[in-house]
Amino acid sequence: MDYPILNSIKSPRDVKNLDDDALEALCREIRDCIIRTVSKNGGHLASNLGAVELTVALHRAFSSPEDAIIFDVGHQCYTHKLLTGRFEKFSTIRTEGGLSGFMNPAESEHDPVITGHSSNSISAAYGIYKAKRITGEEGTAVAVIGDGAMTGGIAYEALNNAGVGRSNFIVVLNDNKMSISRNVGVMARCLTKMRNKPKYHRFKFALSSFLLKIPLIGKFLNNTLFTVKETVKGIIYKNNIFTAMGFNYLGPVDGHDVLALESLFKIAQSYTRPSLIHVITTKGKGYSYAESSPKNYHGVSAFDIDDGAEFADKPTFSKVAGDTLCELAAKDNKICAVTAAMTEGTGLAGFAKEYKQRFFDVGIAEQHAVIFAAGLAKGGLKPYFLVYSSFLQRAYDQIIHDAAIANIPIRLLVDRAGIVGEDGVTHQGLFDVSFLTSIPNVTVYSPSNFAELSYRIEESADIANGVTAIRYPRGGEKPCGEFDISADYCINEGSSKKAIVTYGRLYSEACLAKQEDSGLNIIKLNKIYPLSDAFMEKLMRYDMISVFEESEKSGGIGEHLAARLANSGYKGALKLHAVDNKFVPAAKVYDSIVSEGLDKNSMLKSFTEN
Repeated sequence: MDYPILNSIKSPRDVKNLDDDALEALCREIRDCIIRTVSKNGGHLASNLGAVELTVALHRAFSSPEDAIIFDVGHQCYTHKLLTGRFEKFSTIRTEGGLSGFMNPAESEHDPVITGHSSNSISAAYGIYKAKRITGEEGTAVAVIGDGAMTGGIAYEALNNAGVGRSNFIVVLNDNKMSISRNVGVMARCLTKMRNKPKYHRFKFALSSFLLKIPLIGKFLNNTLFTVKETVKGIIYKNNIFTAMGFNYLGPVDGHDVLALESLFKIAQSYTRPSLIHVITTKGKGYSYAESSPKNYHGVSAFDIDDGAEFADKPTFSKVAGDTLCELAAKDNKICAVTAAMTEGTGLAGFAKEYKQRFFDVGIAEQHAVIFAAGLAKGGLKPYFLVYSSFLQRAYDQIIHDAAIANIPIRLLVDRAGIVGEDGVTHQGLFDVSFLTSIPNVTVYSPSNFAELSYRIEESADIANGVTAIRYPRGGEKPCGEFDISADYCINEGSSKKAIVTYGRLYSEACLAKQEDSGLNIIKLNKIYPLSDAFMEKLMRYDMISVFEESEKSGGIGEHLAARLANSGYKGALKLHAVDNKFVPAAKVYDSIVSEGLDKNSMLKSFTEN
């Protein structure tokens, strides 16, 4: 596909040099490029389509990399990549060795920080902004937040900090129809209607632009006019949360009007108070299927552009978890489900529809979710918190302080545990084993197939004490033969003294290894922690043990086993195979399993290498 304007953009400076008439054509080219690329590679579609004009305006009003522009989460930064010299590589996005699906400083000087998790943009941008002021470095920093990220508490901690004192720090709130606050009263409705009229914005921007051009006193007049306007508005309209926290509140403004956005960004830079610019965008804009169903097109796998249909996926662990909870809830009215803004992702859409009173989406607030679940449990309910492994990291303190210490029975269904694939370093679920097994009163299971997952979820409903964590991978199950899903561990006996110890998805690789070497003993951990004394005694009979796990080696099950075996005087050979002190980059899941030495061939090789 030929993109004449986009192909001419080698840096953000080229965006500034475009005629106003070329901007609409540029945005059309960007949208087409994003849709075609994501249809092949998968990725975040609706959020990126909604932020096209906004990003173009940012790069016209600011000067990256001198001005740091930070997109919260980063799932709306595809346009940013296209405008910062990465158009020629854009077809590689979310592939092994290709561009990241999020911001990444190792990839470009135009990406100030790494992103992937939610609600941290204001903190990072404000830190960069203050550093520039202290060191005298040129430029500013802008945080672009929205698409649910304002439900995360860190955002308000940052606003609370940044709203103090004199500065021209800027936060852009990309509101794609999410609810920020409810306007109340006739006057509020009238003012909102007036502010949303294009004529109102053109007049306001023109007046501010005129005042700023007046020598010597222009900036003073503009700020004075703004102060008077805000005072009057505050009397009749009442302050919103942003003005109450010390920010100039500008907007709402049409997020698909490049020139209006550019003007407002420039005006905000003239103020001596921090500004929050409220931008209204349409998530999925420019692609009818994404506009009509933005949730379904937030993160997608490869799809057919003509009919919007995603290529058929097999049943997933996420769906099985959600379906199992629905079945339990039908029989037990104490069963409830908690999610942190991931209803569809964690398979809870059906539960949310069928059991509205027992379903709780708390927003992007994993810390609150764990404490809230503990409160539900104290009230006699049976809460399940369904959460991605990489997002559970935010709630480590709450698992300790608010659940484990008091031995409160909450259930963590840890989705996307292990290697996740194309989302890359920020989303790999490789740390939950290490941090969960460091906490007393926590029991961890790692099912290998759907039946085992359903069994463990149902079994956990009757656990009366402690935190139960059930971790499972992204995607579907792999063939791994029959085993006792109710046992803490299973041994597929062989004739040798060599044993592979593994759990979760890697058990299927171990079974494949045994097909080639029938003498191998395959030990599958169903309950991966804590490990019983009886199990440890059985391990002592093997001369060679290789542990394979889809997690970080440091703090992993292999290290727990090594310590226990050493204390018991084990004299055999023990090898630990896991992700060793690194962050795993984007690639297809199985390719990463192979590259990290966790596949069938690596298992066989572990007994022949010194």
